[in-house]
Amino acid sequence: MNFDKIRQANAAYTAENSFQNSEEFVDIRKFFAIQQLYNSAMKEIKTKLEILDEEFQVKFDHNPIHHMEYRLKSPKSIVEKLEKKNCEISTASIKQNLTDVAGVRVICNYIDDINRIADLLTQQDDITLIRRSDYIARPKANGYRSLHLVVTVPVFLAETTEKVPVEIQIRTIAMDFWASLEHELKYKAEDKISEELRRRLKESAESIARIDAEMQSIYKEINPDRK
Repeated sequence: MNFDKIRQANAAYTAENSFQNSEEFVDIRKFFAIQQLYNSAMKEIKTKLEILDEEFQVKFDHNPIHHMEYRLKSPKSIVEKLEKKNCEISTASIKQNLTDVAGVRVICNYIDDINRIADLLTQQDDITLIRRSDYIARPKANGYRSLHLVVTVPVFLAETTEKVPVEIQIRTIAMDFWASLEHELKYKAEDKISEELRRRLKESAESIARIDAEMQSIYKEINPDRK
């Protein structure tokens, strides 16, 4: 599949032109179909999380979710990931080899909210947990903290139902602030990051973790009856 043509052929997807009967255009149409599939799965997860958050607001006067962010991998990123895995570049290969085409990032107010949201979501009958990576209990060497889930959710199409994987990252506001800065440095200035700067970043992550724990403790003291 020639992913370099995908964005150029976006208009061609719904228009009569020279691509329409070509093999290349068929591949492009397949890509848009799978992109729509993953986007639908992302919407399903978004709706489920919003419902959980709204229920907590009504029952407990507390929103565990501060906000959410969403993203679909770009064609370029998909190709790079498949190449890194030494996989075929095709729509079938995307389904078979990638679990992070659709991503949802959930930013919580407190540490306890992270596991609460994760557990409530994965206990739902139509959600299948594929992988759970707890980088809060076991932070990465650079200090990164977050809870990562890969789940499948059914997407009901006109003629079929497909279980589609979605990657979910759940973390606090403070964890997200740190991760955003670390990500920017990693991808924009990797060669310029000194060992001293890496040390400071890790120390900052540890400081943020202590602040998160203290904020959770304060919240519990203010709200002793809330579990």
